[in-house]
Amino acid sequence: MSPNLESPVQTEMAVAIYKNSLGSGEYFGTNKSEGKLTGRRRVFVQTETGCVLGMDLDRSDNAHTVKRRLQIALNFPIEESSLTFGDMVLKNDLSAIRNDSPLLLTRNVFHRSSSTPCLSPTGRDMQQRDRSGPIEILGHSTRFAKTKQLVKEIVKAVNHGIDPLPVHSGLGGAYYFRNVRGESVAIVKPTDEEPFAPNNPKGFVGKALGQPGLKRSVRVGETGFREVAAYLLDYDHFANVPPTALVKITHSIFNVNDGVNGSNHQNKKLVSKIASLQQFMAHDFDASDHGTSSFPVSAVHRIGILDIRILNTDRHAGNLLVRKLDGFGEVELIPIDHGLCLPESLEDPYFEWMHWPQSSIPFSEDELEYIRNLDPARDSAMLRSELPMIRDACLRVLVLCTIFLKEAAARGLCLAEIGEMMSREFRAGEEEPSELEVICIEARRLTAEEMMSPKSRADTDELNFDIDYEDGEYEYANSKSAFEDFGFGSFNHFHGRTPLAKLDESVEEVESEGEEEEEQEKGLASVTALLRNPTVTALSVSLKNTSLGEKSKKFPKFFGGKDEGGYAGSSSSGHRSANEQLPASASFVKVADMNEEEWGLFLDKFQDLLNPAFAERKSLVFGQKQRQRLGTSCKF
Repeated sequence: MSPNLESPVQTEMAVAIYKNSLGSGEYFGTNKSEGKLTGRRRVFVQTETGCVLGMDLDRSDNAHTVKRRLQIALNFPIEESSLTFGDMVLKNDLSAIRNDSPLLLTRNVFHRSSSTPCLSPTGRDMQQRDRSGPIEILGHSTRFAKTKQLVKEIVKAVNHGIDPLPVHSGLGGAYYFRNVRGESVAIVKPTDEEPFAPNNPKGFVGKALGQPGLKRSVRVGETGFREVAAYLLDYDHFANVPPTALVKITHSIFNVNDGVNGSNHQNKKLVSKIASLQQFMAHDFDASDHGTSSFPVSAVHRIGILDIRILNTDRHAGNLLVRKLDGFGEVELIPIDHGLCLPESLEDPYFEWMHWPQSSIPFSEDELEYIRNLDPARDSAMLRSELPMIRDACLRVLVLCTIFLKEAAARGLCLAEIGEMMSREFRAGEEEPSELEVICIEARRLTAEEMMSPKSRADTDELNFDIDYEDGEYEYANSKSAFEDFGFGSFNHFHGRTPLAKLDESVEEVESEGEEEEEQEKGLASVTALLRNPTVTALSVSLKNTSLGEKSKKFPKFFGGKDEGGYAGSSSSGHRSANEQLPASASFVKVADMNEEEWGLFLDKFQDLLNPAFAERKSLVFGQKQRQRLGTSCKF
């Protein structure tokens, strides 16, 4: 994205493949011919305002020629602009770009008042400048066979005059595409019509593609490839995710706004979009409209396993479709809306199934075997191959959560216990890091210590982690620089306290409803133990339970109404005014700012800390009341 955009999720990495070293954020190509792609390639260039143009690249083409073609075709200003491909900023050589890749052109200085509306070529001009078909699939995975069949049905229907239908519910733009019989066969969500995107049809505008979206670590315009990632990661259709692909699609039904103010064009013309296309699944209702007692244990477990791997931040009952099967009360669950998974940093997930009794039943042997066979390195390589625009930080979150799942299941934890360890709580109106994040914080601290030379380690520890104790009071020396340097998130969020200062040792001590001074004293004592004793015993710290209402009051979950088909227009939808946005969520642990050596060492430390953490979890008092969490789909 543009280096001048102040984004809390902005990274400065340049990665061509998952294991490459991190660079300056600019890709100039390489003099080595090894690994270069030769011959003609087809790419799809999207502007930050949503315009899309397909073009063929020759071996001699560079970033400037791509920009120039876009300027001629779309009358789009290219001065002070950057051509990006995922984490890479392309300067000259385009040899790293593969066939069917989506590129993004952003202006380095984005002015609302001068934003250029989407001016996609239409009619004869489009045929001359963009030889794309009505729908083109971005990628050549063998798992797109079903999607290719859907595309043929949709194109045939459009040629017979059967137009798609807009989805009126939700925050984002979405459309039902039909077959020649008028039956809905796919739901299409353009990336530039997401909430807050430039061409959002429902007034939720104001941001350019690539800026923070509904979740601060999921950028505007990047939910589409996450939908595809969830489908590709659902090996053997284990969790029942519908077939999904990223496409370039052209139709007059799509919305185009005049600039960022959100006023709609009245004259509908052909316009090309990059969008996710997912097979429409016939169903009877969703999980919010049906009692959960009839849900199969295996279906809940399988969806939960996927949600944990991808750190799904939006698994509410509204995006679990329910289809009746033959028999007495037998149903099938269909998970949809995965656009808010794989964030760029550890986020607070939301797992609706944590409230269901099925999640407290131990995994079956088949489920354990599936988990044992998961390979996060293979998953990352696959996603990098199929979705080359995916960011390295997303893949690191996938690796981290998959390792956590595998180790937790091996230690006998059930689905609900794993979900609880990944979920944050609220205490005294503030968001607490999850137990997973506490482990990561300690792993980062141990990683930083080991990366220091023996000579400088003592000086660095004294500078960054010194806690002076005088007359019962603690003074934190240079705590701001220390915790920001080690990626523990924004220091200002904690109002002068370190993130760990909010933790307390509740395993060995019986928690009392004491006064505020006692709570602070416990929290400070746990920080002292954690920082003075950099061993796995520091993981005896855990989070306090909070009342049911605290989390929902401060951070109400964001979901919304569904239309007759049960689908929402975005992953996280609801009835809100265009001026409302989700409250910012704290980022306690970031994974994007580590180089490859640090990342490898961090994973080693992380895995070393897991067994003691799981043992601590299992040693909690038997029958302890389960942590209460408010479901987003509850109706009162």
